[in-house]
Amino acid sequence: MPSALKFFLSMLALCSLTTAVTSEQHRKWNTPVKPFRIVGNIYYVGASDLTSFLITSPRGHILLDGGLPQTAPQIERNVAALGFNMKDVKLLLNSHAHFDHAGGLAELKRISGARMIASRQDAPALMDGDKDDFAWPGTVSFPSVHVDRIVADGETLTVGETAITAHLTPGHTKGCTTWTMPVSDSGKTYAAVFVCSTSVPGYQLIGNRKYPNIVANYEQTFRALRSLPCDVFLASHGAFFDLTAKHRALERGVKPNPFIDPDGYRSFIDGTEHEFRRRLSEQAAKKRHS
Repeated sequence: MPSALKFFLSMLALCSLTTAVTSEQHRKWNTPVKPFRIVGNIYYVGASDLTSFLITSPRGHILLDGGLPQTAPQIERNVAALGFNMKDVKLLLNSHAHFDHAGGLAELKRISGARMIASRQDAPALMDGDKDDFAWPGTVSFPSVHVDRIVADGETLTVGETAITAHLTPGHTKGCTTWTMPVSDSGKTYAAVFVCSTSVPGYQLIGNRKYPNIVANYEQTFRALRSLPCDVFLASHGAFFDLTAKHRALERGVKPNPFIDPDGYRSFIDGTEHEFRRRLSEQAAKKRHS
């Protein structure tokens, strides 16, 4: 498991997202980075850890995730720095309706005029700013964003010749969505996977009245992720896929492209499932002895 991911998971293991992820951590996650092309028509336009991806085509672009509210101006500047125009973004997508990935969506939608697309399960949280979060109601809200269209599990969206498919991978949120697409680069076609999240940040897994099927959902998600072919491994947090190290290697001209990392993808799934099982076992033991 990547060392950055180990640190991220260990931090979340100590306490809940609202207490563990401090304003100082937000600043670290939101540190500006220079935008760059990852592979083919996929570009990185996010911050140091809060990811955002621009997927381009001659007929318009797709933007996935908006970071914190403070990340939106960075994303806009990064898109422009790459020579693209936010007004050409046609679809705005989200991995999941948490404040650190959906916080900037309302502003990005206003700037671009793009259509906001989301899963049925996460759409209500996006539209009310996640005020009724199943884990931390009223404490992790963000600016609400109107959802223009619901995307179904397995549905493919297109902009020009670019096609991206939604896969419902619930647990981290009820509508957590992993996105996949084929990407062509140097005469080869790769399977790119944008993982939503499989972390368990202080969640109550047993007897959760607001999310009674949370365990079954996580188990469903691990099965779904294992079934997806993956060459290019990307995700909602840079730490999940060693963004910083891979970017540095890419800048040095390392071949093959360091973002082509199927082994890292499998390691991520194995590591986060192990952490989920550990949390579940701990909570089950505590309940038996209470």
